[in-house]
Amino acid sequence: MKAVRRAVTLPVAFFKRPAEVVAAELLGMVIVSSVGGEISEGIIVETEAYLGYDDPASHGYLHRRNARNAALFGPPGTWYVYLSYGMHWCSNLVCQEIGLASAVLLRAAQPVKGLSVMRRRRGGVPDRQLCSGPGKLCQALGIDRGLDGAQMADSQVIVRPPQRREEIAVTVTPRVGITKAADWPLRFHLAGSPWVSRKEKGGRSSDLPP
Repeated sequence: MKAVRRAVTLPVAFFKRPAEVVAAELLGMVIVSSVGGEISEGIIVETEAYLGYDDPASHGYLHRRNARNAALFGPPGTWYVYLSYGMHWCSNLVCQEIGLASAVLLRAAQPVKGLSVMRRRRGGVPDRQLCSGPGKLCQALGIDRGLDGAQMADSQVIVRPPQRREEIAVTVTPRVGITKAADWPLRFHLAGSPWVSRKEKGGRSSDLPP
């Protein structure tokens, strides 16, 4: 029987860097879910960086550990999945080194494959709303607490480079949906993308090389 080859994922070294660097460079990468044996894919178009110890909005602020955020203190490239407002799963990828509690939240994606699967999981919402927010993204891709603590490269949800990496324009704005450190410019999204969770005025733009 012919072996099934797994897609080449982003290496651990990619995540061994500051969260704000990783957050910007995750834009344009492809997230692929095989949860439940069903393939669904999206292009990451929006992220937020959370910096750990010194970041009042981070679950790792002052390195306060508990059973729910244990994965946040794990090695780079680990999934950290938490429940927001008791309703929505949110997926993050741990950055830097073990114990620093630095991570990137995946906020939105452009659906590109397995749209029928996503539509079913999301209850038939318009395609624009399939992955336009961290909770929506998780629901569309079948992500829940079961992914928490898994190494991304060996899990049912991976992040890989696109087949062709092109120069992209990135808009940087303050993070959204938080009350602490709400003015820190740590939200990154593809400039002009209709698939982001929300549009902000006053963001600054930069270019990322291919």
